[in-house]
Amino acid sequence: MSTAQQVPDILSPEFAADPYPAYRAMRETAPLLWHEATKSYIVSRYEDVERVFKDKAGEFTTDNYAWQLEPVHGKTILQLSGREHAVRRALVAPAFRGSDLEQKFLPVIERNSRELIDAFRHTGSADLVDDYATRFPVNVIADMLGLDKADHPRFHRWYTAVIAFLGNLSGDAEVTAAGERTRVEFAEYMLPIIRERREKPGDDLLSVLCSAEVDGVRMSDEDIKAFCSLLLAAGGETTDKAIAGIFANLLAHPDQLAAVRADHSLIPRAFAETLRFTPPVHMIMRQSGTEVTLSGGTVPAGATVTCLIGAANRDERRYADPDRFDIFRDDLTTTKAFSAAADHLAFALGRHFCVGALLAKAEVEIGVGQLLDAMPDVRLAEDFQPAEQGVFTRGPQSLPVRFTPVAR
Repeated sequence: MSTAQQVPDILSPEFAADPYPAYRAMRETAPLLWHEATKSYIVSRYEDVERVFKDKAGEFTTDNYAWQLEPVHGKTILQLSGREHAVRRALVAPAFRGSDLEQKFLPVIERNSRELIDAFRHTGSADLVDDYATRFPVNVIADMLGLDKADHPRFHRWYTAVIAFLGNLSGDAEVTAAGERTRVEFAEYMLPIIRERREKPGDDLLSVLCSAEVDGVRMSDEDIKAFCSLLLAAGGETTDKAIAGIFANLLAHPDQLAAVRADHSLIPRAFAETLRFTPPVHMIMRQSGTEVTLSGGTVPAGATVTCLIGAANRDERRYADPDRFDIFRDDLTTTKAFSAAADHLAFALGRHFCVGALLAKAEVEIGVGQLLDAMPDVRLAEDFQPAEQGVFTRGPQSLPVRFTPVAR
């Protein structure tokens, strides 16, 4: 068993500035690492993170979400297992795939993307994070749920507080209090709307959730509120950082940017490779259900396990030249990249594979395509170098670009 002294600490400024050298050191010398400050075992190799996520033998659970998620969201589908989980997932999943996604929500995605781009397409400049990425997925989710998009600042503040709570590895008391306060505020906002939709349903996602029934089971008001809270936070933060990451990566590789610009069918490849190379979520925790032996040692039953997605997705045992961004790599299967059979680990795997993966894919395909059409010669602002920020979630905080305006 390795100790944290051998590699840069995940709470250190050095790690926050650039975690990838630390990830490499962990994979090579400390694939299983006890981290005292977070009281967790850190796992960094692809095969081990994959095993934790797939959880084929009941070795790992999501019991950790009782303290990690429930204080800000309430009890969510992520904490459930067995039949209870299967039924709840069957209640919410149809809205995020197949005909519902295509017929109901693709127009919502297209409209919200276009509205944001229309605000800057004539100016020749934009910050793709502030002007687009942080707004687009939250606006889409609010629109899907039939909520007032004028409340966007409130939604953004809430999901920022929730993500900060999830990534509060150092235990900052103010961050904890802000996250818990968000749960109360969001409930006060959502519960009256949920009750209203039960009485007067529309064709929005919230109405669908209110009326959905599987095997005689329906979601309670609290269930729906918790799921909406999770959807806003998880769907907002991850797609936000994914879109910013795609552009940061493509702008750093002009030949690949040119290829995607010329052929929009390559956008899913660029998304999949971004999820591998610079995933929006770098860490996901699980709890061991039994004693489990992984690379580098044994994890006791009942322990918290911190899975380093950012490290596993660059494991040289799994990917050739893993520190190179390459949308044409042949060891990442784009056709599976947005399913539970994905080669990368950014959406997790197994029964808790991200229910919104296809929604994220649709948002990225539409959003990136519309942005490239509006900014055919997009380039970084002069002398600007993109920099990722964050530890638990990570992405560019700013991405100022310049372009020649084109007529619509």
